[in-house]
Amino acid sequence: MTAISAAEPTAAQRGHRASRRRSGPPGDAPRWERPALAAVLVLAAVLYSWGIGRAALHPFYGAAIRSMAGGWRAFFFGGLDSAGSISIDKLPGALWPDALFVAVFGPHTWAAALPHVIEGVLTVWLLHRTVRTWAGPFAALIAALALTVTPVTVALNRATIPDTALTLLLVAAAAALQKAVLSGRLLPLMLCGVWVGLAFQAKMLQAWLVLPVFAAVYQLAAPGTPLKRLLRVAASGAVALAVSCSWILIAWMTPAANRPYLDGTSDNDPFSLVFGYNGLSRFGSDPTAFGAVAGTAASRTSGNTGWDMLVNHTIGPQVAWFLPLAVLAAVLGVVRCKGRARTDPTRAGFVMWGGWLAVHVWVFSVSNGNHPYYTAVIAPAMAALVGGGFALLHAEYEAEYTREPEAEDEPADRRHLLLPVAIAVTTLWALALDRPTGFLSWLLPVAVMLALCAVVGLWSRGPRTSPRLTQGALAAGIAAVLVMPAGWAFSSLDPLYAGAVTSPTAGPVGKSYLAHPHRAPSRRGLGRPSARDSALIGYLTAHRHGEKYLLATQAAYTAEPLLRASSEPMLVMGGFTGNTPFPSSGQLGELVAAHQLRYALLTTQRRATPATGWVRSHCTRVPPTAYGRQTDGSFTLYDCAPRG
Repeated sequence: MTAISAAEPTAAQRGHRASRRRSGPPGDAPRWERPALAAVLVLAAVLYSWGIGRAALHPFYGAAIRSMAGGWRAFFFGGLDSAGSISIDKLPGALWPDALFVAVFGPHTWAAALPHVIEGVLTVWLLHRTVRTWAGPFAALIAALALTVTPVTVALNRATIPDTALTLLLVAAAAALQKAVLSGRLLPLMLCGVWVGLAFQAKMLQAWLVLPVFAAVYQLAAPGTPLKRLLRVAASGAVALAVSCSWILIAWMTPAANRPYLDGTSDNDPFSLVFGYNGLSRFGSDPTAFGAVAGTAASRTSGNTGWDMLVNHTIGPQVAWFLPLAVLAAVLGVVRCKGRARTDPTRAGFVMWGGWLAVHVWVFSVSNGNHPYYTAVIAPAMAALVGGGFALLHAEYEAEYTREPEAEDEPADRRHLLLPVAIAVTTLWALALDRPTGFLSWLLPVAVMLALCAVVGLWSRGPRTSPRLTQGALAAGIAAVLVMPAGWAFSSLDPLYAGAVTSPTAGPVGKSYLAHPHRAPSRRGLGRPSARDSALIGYLTAHRHGEKYLLATQAAYTAEPLLRASSEPMLVMGGFTGNTPFPSSGQLGELVAAHQLRYALLTTQRRATPATGWVRSHCTRVPPTAYGRQTDGSFTLYDCAPRG
């Protein structure tokens, strides 16, 4: 896709020449490009890796990462414990890099977090490369910088949550689609399907949201007859489906005795895990849809749904800073390309990124609830539109002031004024997003002054205006758009403003932190047990006599700190929610009778199940003083060794 220019026949030529004078054609690298890109990538690496030894290790995923690093069965099937007795409640693909790093470098928090830093930086680099091909170096640099400082991107890339891998793989898919549209070759389109399939391994059905958009873009802009384009889209979709379902089919064909029980399912079926637990139960009123266990959709309690989801006081400051400019760019980019050839690459780019943004916003708005970090997947699309929008608006602005003599009689349509207007509106929007919290009130005057300099400088340009003055005004406008989200992004380097480990967010979004701003969230990493966990593990190890499991726990909530602290097998009864019907009371009794299990740790914070009822009726309570504790809160340790 070529460098963006204004769309009028004569103004387009003038704008295109102005764009070339500014940044050179897409195939050439202007002198400033490589140093600027290197600076952006360094900034991204610093933002995402600062304090990596204290990264926001997700308790559940952190426990699984430690366990998956302990053996091939747990690794491939996503075992929650090292014996691979029960799986995590997601597909394990996104955690494979984390587990590999932990296996190689040891159980360190930084080892589990480093893959996400790498994925984040690669996403910035790949977005730059993709937007550069579409809209030129100027647009690519702005897009990369906008993505780098989007607050939710920074917060997420400093955590251990699968959405970082999802975002990277979908940007790779968009790059492959763009290449397929430009070249007319089949291989890039097939590669697009592969990337979408791999993204499915990271976040399942969410990866498929881009498929209708990608199919529409290829049908709209790719060369060839309609039938040829349709057949190629169908072939690419088949590849995406095959790669997406590869793990599901392997798990389905593997005998249940040779793999973990699949968490979140009532029937131990991988299709129920993906399409029930992580699919239908999140969009309907039936939490047990398609074999899911009750209470599966953890995001139901997070709110953040409805048509105003993207701009509420929780999600808005995380991702919506560039929304006015992105929407304007998407609409204007399509309108300005009216009358061009069907295969026009500029319009295809705006349709692709605008469609990506629109589809995700619609799906999020009709779901049962969304964690703020879910929206990180729309950040690349919004950043690409910001870059493309600036390039388009600047090309039209330059076209007005590079009129050729024979064109002096052309009527002025004042479309060049859209650039200062867009800067002003986007800056005012940023002030509105920050106002409910007043978090960066000290930075508001800076944003306002930058915007004023940009608007006045661009609006008042005349024939005798120095080009450097215009360039300075443009730079001030870009800074005005970026300064507020950058402030929120940098705030996440302080644990006070990085959100919860289970839902990373930038700034003072979490109510608990607003209520207790002097308390930093507790972040205990791999291999760093608390005093209570050390005492308990020491006691269990000392009294272990060849049992397979160190202990059984009630739900992942009880097991997580112990699994992060030790690589010993632990039987997690009930899985993530505590509601998964594994193990049954009969299976638990058989394990105890076979001397495979002796101890069980229960909590009053989860409802009773047949397995926990069996423990309470057949096992003896162990007082906390036995392992050096005066009290153990809501936890109770039971000894299930045969009595007498």
